[in-house]
Amino acid sequence: MSDERAIDADEAEQALETELLERREAALANVVKFGDPVLKSVASPVDNFGPELRAEVERMIAIMRDGMGVGLAATQLGVLRRLLVFQAGMDGEPTALVNPVVEWLSEEGSLAEEGCLSLPRVTMDVERPLHARVSGRDAEGEPIVIEASGLEARVLQHEIDHLDGVLILDRTSRDQRKGALRALREGGSYNPPPEHEDGDGDELREPRTDA
Repeated sequence: MSDERAIDADEAEQALETELLERREAALANVVKFGDPVLKSVASPVDNFGPELRAEVERMIAIMRDGMGVGLAATQLGVLRRLLVFQAGMDGEPTALVNPVVEWLSEEGSLAEEGCLSLPRVTMDVERPLHARVSGRDAEGEPIVIEASGLEARVLQHEIDHLDGVLILDRTSRDQRKGALRALREGGSYNPPPEHEDGDGDELREPRTDA
């Protein structure tokens, strides 16, 4: 490859990165941030299925994707309805879940670092059940049951927490909560200390989740 072609490729890559960052910032501007009382509120069941709900689902999926998240609850957009969308992994299919109900959680758990689109620049270690069964309805109102494990189970639990007014701040250790709250109030950043390790080894520790 010539120097000229290499420069053109670098410029194209930089332009793409800039575009993705601009789209992420625009998407995150729609997301309610820490301090807004709506994040501590319990959402109400969805009663009506139709074009309006489908349009809201499409909007939420677009914001989730552009915001580089793996899940989004309606509460995070200031809408107190029991609706969430999720996409567990880059190759996963975006899915909407209406009026979700946790039917079952495994006794086996895992520890993972979670982030949240509503808590900018903050991550915390959160222990959650490794497997979950969740029921609800799809965007058309049809019954749906999801048997989830690993990242998918974690994302679903994270988003259902949002619908119940629960944040990852409420799920982590006291020390991490204090550090994260300080960072949120001061506009800084917080990550779990490196010495915080899983007692059972790396196989139980999942990748960071932003939802």
